[in-house]
Amino acid sequence: QVQLVESGGGSVQAGGSLRLSCAASGRTFSNYGMGWFRQAPGKEREFVAAVSWAGDRSDYADSVKGRFTISRDNAKNTVYLQMNSLKPEDTAVYYCAADRTGWGRDAAKYDSWGQGTQVTVSS
Repeated sequence: QVQLVESGGGSVQAGGSLRLSCAASGRTFSNYGMGWFRQAPGKEREFVAAVSWAGDRSDYADSVKGRFTISRDNAKNTVYLQMNSLKPEDTAVYYCAADRTGWGRDAAKYDSWGQGTQVTVSS
């Protein structure tokens, strides 16, 4: 498995921006598809974005499409989530995850998870 550590969370007003980072260690990072998920209090964990091994393909939840951008730097073993035009409904704990076999929206296929970073958006 790969070890993942998220950072970059915090509190921001609606309309603001944050960039989350997820640093990976332990395995060859470029062999893993990467995803971001989030979980708000009292809600199920939900898919946010995913990126392929090479970073040339990505997918987004409809709720964040056009506002969030996922990217990766394989030389730095890091995946990013740039979040713009944040809304109060984006408030959640954000998790990055790694998938050895592919990439996509299915959380069950991800075999390594970070500890999460809190994002709070106030109105």
